Amino acid sequence: MSAHPEIRPDQSIELLKQLHILTRDGKLNQDSRRKLKQVYHLYQFIEPLLLEALAERPDVQLVDHGAGKSYLGFILYDLFFKSRAPAGKIFGVETREALVSSSRRLADKLGFSAGMRFYNLSVADAIDSDRLPTRIDVVTALHACDTATDDAIRFALDKRARFIVLAPCCQAEVAAELRKTKQSALRHSLAELWRHPIHTREFGSHATNVLRCLQLESHGYQVSVTELVGWEHSMKNELIIATDKNRPGQRAAERLDALIGTLGLEALRGRFFSGAGG
Repeated sequence: MSAHPEIRPDQSIELLKQLHILTRDGKLNQDSRRKLKQVYHLYQFIEPLLLEALAERPDVQLVDHGAGKSYLGFILYDLFFKSRAPAGKIFGVETREALVSSSRRLADKLGFSAGMRFYNLSVADAIDSDRLPTRIDVVTALHACDTATDDAIRFALDKRARFIVLAPCCQAEVAAELRKTKQSALRHSLAELWRHPIHTREFGSHATNVLRCLQLESHGYQVSVTELVGWEHSMKNELIIATDKNRPGQRAAERLDALIGTLGLEALRGRFFSGAGG
């Protein structure tokens, strides 16, 4: 039994120490307690998706984009893949080579290397990389910066991933375009929503995620959006979960097209209409 009731009983204590969630002597401070809560909360969303994928095939494939130190990947492997999906694999994609090397060393040390792979790739480069499988069940991108979330969506659409889990971050591109078109757009009262700079930033962030949801729906995915409770230190607290239902996407594509036109985002049309079948 763990000395800390917030740690799951099937969780590797050594893993938590290596991730610096626990100190070397097994202590849990306030900052690491918050970090553990964040990862566990996210795990609760992803576990049912993995179970659904596992019901169809034993070799479940998950790709984590912008993996960073791979906290999520290691926790998923320890709690799920190791015991319930030993034939499955987790692929961590990260641009910082030092973090990729560190994750590989940790996987070797913990005996996780049979089911975990780490690649020094951008999300965009991963789309055409032969190091990643052609069939992927789950794609995750958590706080992947700049346009990496959009690249992860394109990757998932190209692979026709069964499930997509996104916690978007650093979405400045739409806000920048809204700023450019502000003067011409101000003829319409709707543009008052982003007239002030702080509103441009906030509305741009919100509009980006609305466009992403419509993009996913236009490719036949069922989309749900919820608050990622537990990321208390971050303003980016939105979680988008998409499930491939192979639904007709024409109406969503029409709404996406209309919204891009209404907001004056013609320059970004290619980004939101990209992807398989788009």
